[in-house]
Amino acid sequence: MSRPIIIRALRLRCVFLLIAIASAAAQSRIDCGAMNSRILKQVVHYCVYLPPGYDAGAAQHPPQRYPVLYFLHGLGDNEQTLFNSGGWTLLDDLRNQHKMGDFLIAAPEGRRSFYINSADGSVLYSDFFLREFLPHIESKYRIRAGRAGRAISGISMGGYGAVRFAFAHPELFSAVSAQSAALITESPRDLDAASQTGSPLVGILGAVFGKPIGVPHWNDNNPFVLAKRNAAALRKMAIYFNCGQDDNYGFEKGAAALHDELQKENVNHEYHAYPGDHSLSYFMSHFDEVMEFHSKAFAALLGTGSVN
Repeated sequence: MSRPIIIRALRLRCVFLLIAIASAAAQSRIDCGAMNSRILKQVVHYCVYLPPGYDAGAAQHPPQRYPVLYFLHGLGDNEQTLFNSGGWTLLDDLRNQHKMGDFLIAAPEGRRSFYINSADGSVLYSDFFLREFLPHIESKYRIRAGRAGRAISGISMGGYGAVRFAFAHPELFSAVSAQSAALITESPRDLDAASQTGSPLVGILGAVFGKPIGVPHWNDNNPFVLAKRNAAALRKMAIYFNCGQDDNYGFEKGAAALHDELQKENVNHEYHAYPGDHSLSYFMSHFDEVMEFHSKAFAALLGTGSVN
């Protein structure tokens, strides 16, 4: 082989190598890890979606920082469920279609906590999330500091948790979304009565809210009460939620009630009552809408994470 041909072959190999490196740098990835929680006295797992270009952004001057969306999973799921059930593909598809900007999605392990401190104080999940998990994520990853770069979302139990966190701490979150949130309209007295029938949901609630349910603890974590208590601050928050009208647990009643309460308090929000039940297929069929909502909310505040 002649020298010119060898040189051309080497050049082509270099070009292909550079293309391969650029392609790898432009792909999203899921970074999963675990942290030792002093508050919970156990290891808590988590996964973080890193958008395309995140790694390359470290070389910029100054390094590129991103907004973050905290995603809370549903009962019986875990920190990997969103990404292992089609969410990762949908996220990349949305970006390829220029419907979504760049932000991180951090999903912690929530188990059966409902993401609150339990009535008996045995599981202080809310304290863990606010005092340990948020600082851990926002120091480990290149995240834009402050409320404008922080939002929260969830489905089912996680939808309740997202709304509860946002409504209780509007100083921390600029946007919140929820799908089929476990919003319960029954009173603690009604729930205690229903516990005698062996209702599985009421049994799970009792482990978190107490047996019988403690009214002060219930109200301190009640999104309807918090919506009224913090209405002025919520008027500065972007709010979105939806629910299937054939929800297996009747959560469509709670979604409609929250819609009514926010209207009474003159809190702007986006609410959708869609056909559908309480299932993964329902959640994923509207997942793109939720991500576009957060993309636009980040863009409005930061001029980034925007829909092109």
